[in-house]
Amino acid sequence: MVTPSRSKPPAKPPGRSRSPRLQNWVIWLDIITLFLWGVVMMQYWLTGKLRILIHPAYAWLCILAGICFLLIAAWKALQLRSRRGSPEAPQQHISLFPPGWSTGLLLASACIALVFTPRPFASQVALDRGVTDFLSMTRVEPESFRGANNPEDRSIVDWTRTLSVYPEPDAYAGDPVNVDGFIVHPPDLDDNLMIVARFMITCCAADAYPVGLPVQLPPGTSRQDFEPDSWVQIRGEMKSGRLEDRRQVIIAAESLEPIPEPDDPYGY
Repeated sequence: MVTPSRSKPPAKPPGRSRSPRLQNWVIWLDIITLFLWGVVMMQYWLTGKLRILIHPAYAWLCILAGICFLLIAAWKALQLRSRRGSPEAPQQHISLFPPGWSTGLLLASACIALVFTPRPFASQVALDRGVTDFLSMTRVEPESFRGANNPEDRSIVDWTRTLSVYPEPDAYAGDPVNVDGFIVHPPDLDDNLMIVARFMITCCAADAYPVGLPVQLPPGTSRQDFEPDSWVQIRGEMKSGRLEDRRQVIIAAESLEPIPEPDDPYGY
């Protein structure tokens, strides 16, 4: 008697197949992530936060990306609903994480971006990145120099660019100064000296670097009267001095007036 052979079940294709419910869940997670990132970019643009993160010349790229994210999210949602819940054909791709994890990380970062407000860099970052070099002449491009002709109309950035072209301190002695920036307290300067600084960016906040000028306070004034990171408008005149064994221009301050942090705190 011949025993009938049992047919073997068909071999499963290599790789782990997703259930329709799991696949739909992953697709909706992608759609929500795209939508939230579009909302983040639009919110940053409409509230003015975008200028804290990126150079104004490239802001249109973020705005365009945000619009594209919103349109793609809407299109994918309509496409998914039109199939009445039937999943997409499985796609082969390489991922370092289990299904949904990569999108989950992007979704979490979008939620954090919606909750927390970006802030400009502070004085400690300026110290860490070398504002004590005072004039970072090798980092400011002279060819982009468009400084004001009148000394009292120059900003900190204009002064830095002017000095990068002609760094002789005596040439500016007696020039009037009217600048604003945030306060930095380097530990190696005397108590009557501090730095007024700004950050410059060429593309985005990731490449920001500080430029600053030393300030000699009026007699009877100590830098302890001015909190680090506070913004001030300084009026006075330039003088030639020596700091850290270098000849250096120094602002001889005549008045220091506290001002609110500007909406656009960077130089370009």
